[in-house]
Amino acid sequence: QVQLVESGGGLVQPGGPLRLSCPASVGTWDYYAIGWFRQAPGKEREFVAAISWSGSRTDYADSVKGRFTISRGNAKNTAFLQMNSLKTDNTAVYYCTLRQEYYSDTFYVKVRDYDNWGQGTQVTVSS
Repeated sequence: QVQLVESGGGLVQPGGPLRLSCPASVGTWDYYAIGWFRQAPGKEREFVAAISWSGSRTDYADSVKGRFTISRGNAKNTAFLQMNSLKTDNTAVYYCTLRQEYYSDTFYVKVRDYDNWGQGTQVTVSS
């Protein structure tokens, strides 16, 4: 069973950075596409960023392009989300998620595309 544990969330002022981490207990890290999603109170879970298993393909929500960067540490089975220039409307619980993918080096942007989810980490952007 895959286990994901997000960390790195917290309280940050507008304009500040945060780096989220998500180590995964999986057997073969190479064949997992990774996604980051977030959910604000009263709203549906929404896509933030995704990366293919090779790391060569990425995608971002329009609202975070140029500010957030998704990456994967292949040696440590860990996914990362670097968030810069944070805004108050970035406040949410952030989740990392994996999908096993042997055949296509692609990424996924929908909640229903993923099989394994972490418990989430709270990010609060406030002055």
